[in-house]
Amino acid sequence: MTFKQSDALARVQPSATLAVTQKARELRAKGVDVISLGAGEPDFDTPDHIKDAAIEAIRAGRTKYTPVDGIPELKSAIAAKFERENGLTYSADQISVAPGGKPVIFNALVASLNPGDEVLFPAPYWVSYPEMVRLCGGEPKVIQAGIETGFKITPAQLEAAITPKTKWFIFNSPSNPTGAGYSSDEIRGLTNVLLRHPQVMIMTDDMYEHIVYDDFKFTTIAEVEPQLYERTLTTNGVSKAFSMTGWRIGYAAGPEKLISAMRKVISQTTSNPCSISQWAAVAALTGSMDFIADRNAAFKRRRDMVLADIGAAPGLTAPIPEGAFYVFADCSGWIGKTAPNGTLIKTDIDACDALLDCEAVAAVPGTAFGGSPGFRLSYATSDSALEEAGKRIRNFASTIL
Repeated sequence: MTFKQSDALARVQPSATLAVTQKARELRAKGVDVISLGAGEPDFDTPDHIKDAAIEAIRAGRTKYTPVDGIPELKSAIAAKFERENGLTYSADQISVAPGGKPVIFNALVASLNPGDEVLFPAPYWVSYPEMVRLCGGEPKVIQAGIETGFKITPAQLEAAITPKTKWFIFNSPSNPTGAGYSSDEIRGLTNVLLRHPQVMIMTDDMYEHIVYDDFKFTTIAEVEPQLYERTLTTNGVSKAFSMTGWRIGYAAGPEKLISAMRKVISQTTSNPCSISQWAAVAALTGSMDFIADRNAAFKRRRDMVLADIGAAPGLTAPIPEGAFYVFADCSGWIGKTAPNGTLIKTDIDACDALLDCEAVAAVPGTAFGGSPGFRLSYATSDSALEEAGKRIRNFASTIL
């Protein structure tokens, strides 16, 4: 028998960020001194008080099945977090917990989309948005944001993109891959549009809520416009701010009917998230967050290092990110030139391949994020690695013809 993948899977591309990370691993295994700036994973360790809570949960025997969408203690911690930090009130029946932020988004889409339903989101976008929409039978629809607007869409663009088929608007701020953060006033402009289109549900991806810089103040859509509370699924997780990527805990709060539908999906797919990880997440959301300020200071320093190198590299430009830990560099100045290895750079994919081949620096092409020509650099790594990567990028930029 010859295996043939499903038609749904045939519409989906594999994750470009995971592909770049794997390629870097393979080159390192061959002895190549690769600096990988592809992964969106903090290099800081999970704080000790969170690890201690997980160890205590193991010792206490909290290793059995739990309710499929989260233990009551974690839902209570999530509700308190939303009340405390975002001014949003939710009951346990309005909260869903899943093994990571990605499953939370997927569960919501598979619970709500029908063939032909459109899902809007700004580009550059996180690589998984369009692929998850396609897997769930929907149609991804991109609203292009350029470097001239700091990679942020305008209310007029959102208005023009909405059709009677629009089911969801997915909004990510601060953004992966650009680090762009929308101010409260900028969000207000978008919510004014959404109020005029009651058929559109809103999903906010707030994963980078706590990783912000300078004077930027995070706000989320249901907080800015309470009239959209009943139409908004606010998603978040512990992966980034708490350095818990491998613990796999994401969560969301929103309309009770939607959460109930997501619960049905979970009951027949993943079942509950890891019980130990859930207790660790309780400690994360209820414990001290003092460590975040120091880590953000380190991220800001690294951001500024990368921006300085981009500014000194001929053919590259990038806006200043308000949050997350990515710089999205426009490499249009490299297109049409020849790399030192003889590669004619026609696309950002060519640019990233040549950068990896010539200087052993791994970056993710902007094409994967719907933002071409450009590439994403993650600065969630050591200062020394970033310093060396910067030298290599500047050298590459100065030697292409």
